[in-house]
Amino acid sequence: PVLGLVVRRDEEIENFVPRDYFTLHALIPYQDQNSSFDIRARWKPSEACKPWQDEEGRVLNRKLVENVASRIANQPATVTKSEQKQTKQAAPLPYSLSALQIDAAKRFGMSAQDVLNVCQSLYEKNKLITYPRSDSRYLPMEHFGQAASVTDAIGNNAKELAQAVQGADLSRKSKAWNDSKVDAHHAIIPTPKKASVNGLSGNEMKIYQQIARQYLMQFYPPAVFAEAKLIFDIAGGTFVASGKQLIDPGWKILMGKDKAEKEEGVDTVPPLPEGTVLTCREGEIKDRKTEPPKHFTEATLLQAMTGISRFVEDKELKKILRETDGLGTEATRAGILDTLFKRQLLTRQGKSILSSPAGRGLIHALPNESTYPDMTANWEHQLQGMAERNQ
Repeated sequence: PVLGLVVRRDEEIENFVPRDYFTLHALIPYQDQNSSFDIRARWKPSEACKPWQDEEGRVLNRKLVENVASRIANQPATVTKSEQKQTKQAAPLPYSLSALQIDAAKRFGMSAQDVLNVCQSLYEKNKLITYPRSDSRYLPMEHFGQAASVTDAIGNNAKELAQAVQGADLSRKSKAWNDSKVDAHHAIIPTPKKASVNGLSGNEMKIYQQIARQYLMQFYPPAVFAEAKLIFDIAGGTFVASGKQLIDPGWKILMGKDKAEKEEGVDTVPPLPEGTVLTCREGEIKDRKTEPPKHFTEATLLQAMTGISRFVEDKELKKILRETDGLGTEATRAGILDTLFKRQLLTRQGKSILSSPAGRGLIHALPNESTYPDMTANWEHQLQGMAERNQ
């Protein structure tokens, strides 16, 4: 089924025919004491435009968009709805093995097998992390009392995180501490052991820091965003402007500057009361093309294997699968991928994972049910039921 995922994705990309579609934004000049800028409000086509849209609501007819653009130029733009709210984003939970493999693939380009090998060494040889083949992202309450000695060890073992350790508020209890969510193993976290500084290889240090940083985030406040949304009526059409700004980085401070700033770049939306009337200067049309799905990478293939219900055909089975039901287990996913590469059924091209001619031949020669995740997912679900004594 894992090979099937890649083969079908590759063929979908090869057979993809791009279509032109068009977006329209109303540009509405706005000025306050400090600045002047254009509010960019995206056109929301009405029901009457359905025949000219694709199944995802994209407008395929340029004439229609040009017509709307000419109708709204220099027309009053009335705020019909105004929403301002603050939203909080809690820190991500500590790592399970898959979550760590996904992040390490994105951040360092490491393969799942490499990450598992490094974790085994950090666990067995260096005794610096807890049991690594865990599928849990939660921690038992009794561990909360060890926070001081764990953070102390982090400060000693990873000097780069010394400041992060100082900023941690050890009285703060994130939702990670939850006995009911911990089965045989808890999330992967650093141990209270202090190491000799030069004892770790480059990759060991990277993975140790990654695990340690994720643990420290549990003692940082949530990130706070200001979200604003304005809905305008312009010449009878509906236009939506939405913006999101980071007010307080909270745990995101541990992600480093570039990461926090990357998430910005969102349009600015002033808090205008309903009934405010501005003037739309013009409509901005952009020609776009639909894009094929992207090739799988190590990170996205692991994500697909952990949340497999998205790729299951059978609607009934989809319903019973949980978010966590996956192909393989924490301990075997790296091995599954490794086997497919060793047998040359999958190949790497840069970061992309592609199917080889042999891999495609195998999938095309097999009956469908053995190349889709449905059957495996069903077995997995039944085994889970036995483990929980529901069967």
